[in-house]
Amino acid sequence: MRLSTRSRYGTRLILELALKYNQGPVYLKEISTSQEISLKYLGQLIIPLKIANIIKSSRGAHGGYYLAKNPDSILMSEVIRALEGPIYLVECLENPDVCARQKDCVTRFFWNEINDVLYKTLENITIGDMVKKYHKLNPPR
Repeated sequence: MRLSTRSRYGTRLILELALKYNQGPVYLKEISTSQEISLKYLGQLIIPLKIANIIKSSRGAHGGYYLAKNPDSILMSEVIRALEGPIYLVECLENPDVCARQKDCVTRFFWNEINDVLYKTLENITIGDMVKKYHKLNPPR
């Protein structure tokens, strides 16, 4: 399984907002520059993140985007679901009817276990954890 660019760039967008949490709204152009992501693509990522109530926006001269809640309370699983929808390693986990063997398929059992571990991992990582890791890897000079 490979997450799409939406998830990879979307988490970078969220990280940038988290690094500036409680410092006021951030312009997309600023995020585009610092994260080296096209402004147009960031504009597409904003929509599902707003719908999921992960980020909010304000208009006007001092407008921009900001996190809707504390980074410590935003789970990585929320971000990935907002950007990708549900993630299943194999199609039969999402839709068992695609496989006639689904009732007695041993491999499906293992794919399901692996999928569960993936989701549990994503549910145990917060955006706040990413901020802490960022500061550990990029100490102030």
